[in-house]
Amino acid sequence: MDGSAEARVELLDGFSLERGRGGVYTAVEGLPQGAQRLIAHLGLCGRPTRAAVAGELWPDVPEDHAHGSLRSALWRVQKVVPGLVSASGGALGLANGVRVDVWDFKEWAQRALDPTADVDGTMAPRSALAAELLPGWYDDWVLLERERLRQLRLHALEMLADKLARAGRHGEAVQAACAAVHAEPLRESAHRALIRVHLAEGNAAEAVRAYQCFRDLLAHELGVAPTEHMEELMSRAHLGALGPRRPVPD
Repeated sequence: MDGSAEARVELLDGFSLERGRGGVYTAVEGLPQGAQRLIAHLGLCGRPTRAAVAGELWPDVPEDHAHGSLRSALWRVQKVVPGLVSASGGALGLANGVRVDVWDFKEWAQRALDPTADVDGTMAPRSALAAELLPGWYDDWVLLERERLRQLRLHALEMLADKLARAGRHGEAVQAACAAVHAEPLRESAHRALIRVHLAEGNAAEAVRAYQCFRDLLAHELGVAPTEHMEELMSRAHLGALGPRRPVPD
């Protein structure tokens, strides 16, 4: 099972596998759950050992049964897409030529987080805006990676919003910041990113509105006030009139 295979694996917004030939891809239908889980695990975990894969995917059965299930899953994958999984030195991995949407997403996020990367190379793909890793899957290895990708997405979107605002591309910056806010409505750093974009564009009223919406949401959901970081942001923008006004001396 060494070599390469032309295939695409999608794990964001659900599992799908496409085999390719000459740049033309065809969806693979009816792949058993065990084979799907094997492909997904290799797409997320690199090149683990056979023992690690068997133990992770079939943790509740005896070791020999787990290895038997792994051999069965490998056989089914090989039958559907020959060469998709490569085996080398006791480790398993997806072969050269396989594309995984999570890999593309991570590459985008790293570019977005790189302060030296040009903004033109960091535009958000569709998967960056809302897609969830393998919804409906509850394996521990999926849950851990889902949360890690969620955090990566949020930080990348906030950084991208700031980059785009500095480049004067305020409309795109608002979209990136709003995507972060939509993904986690109670995340203050996402709201601060949105407010910074409004202020960079000179829209003080929009900044005030965004602040007030977040303040009210936070009070309603958690019973707390925005942090000092948020208040300092508004204060630096000369928007102290958000709070109670002091009496004007006669």
